[in-house]
Amino acid sequence: MRLQGKVALITGGAAGIGKATVRKFVEQGAVVHFCDLDRAAGKKTAEELGCKFAAVDVSDRAAVQDWVDKIVEETGRIDILVNNAGVLRDGMLVKVKEGELVKQMSEADFDSVINVNLKGVFNCTQAVAPVMIRQQGGAVISATSVVGLDGNFGQTNYVASKAGVVGLTKVWARELGRYNIRVNAVAPGSILTDMLESMPEKVLDNLKSHQPLGRFGLPEEVANVYLFLASDEASFVSGAVLRVDGGLVVGT
Repeated sequence: MRLQGKVALITGGAAGIGKATVRKFVEQGAVVHFCDLDRAAGKKTAEELGCKFAAVDVSDRAAVQDWVDKIVEETGRIDILVNNAGVLRDGMLVKVKEGELVKQMSEADFDSVINVNLKGVFNCTQAVAPVMIRQQGGAVISATSVVGLDGNFGQTNYVASKAGVVGLTKVWARELGRYNIRVNAVAPGSILTDMLESMPEKVLDNLKSHQPLGRFGLPEEVANVYLFLASDEASFVSGAVLRVDGGLVVGT
């Protein structure tokens, strides 16, 4: 019971890596509150795992603050924040055929990914930080990605958002360390979620061929790293970005 009695907030917890993390934290004794935009899946996960769910858009600062305030009113503290929520809107910066521009990433697609993946991390951490400062301790873990470190073709918006999370992690580790708040990030590679499984078989086969371990990762394997970083076992780990990618180097 490595998180016994600790209050944990997890964003994007209704499915995939988020749901695996909710399950893992509940099993390890945490009092878990999670949010997601998918109300049906969120309610089902909460009932299944015995935790609290709220429908919250992490890109909405006021909604995030209201969620955090209600949890603090109920529990009196927040020990762990896992910034896991994220979206994809892939596309090339520009697509040219025979010298003519035929398509480009829309401003709406760029903004929507930045708003959830980057601004959402800012919103949630800023709302939770004063609580952790008052109690002189806490752990913040955010989801970046291997593509935030290595770049990837056709993912201008996603890469920008995930690279930004790496930067925020480094800054906050320095700013919040004096209050005994640890700030780290996890960079998953190809993880077997519904999002990955929806890709064409040809694309999946190509992805798998570049995996040194010969397989995709499992959501639980990312959740295990979140658990380590949230636990007292990582008491001297801060400002780190841990890759959970099976040795993958994007683009090779």
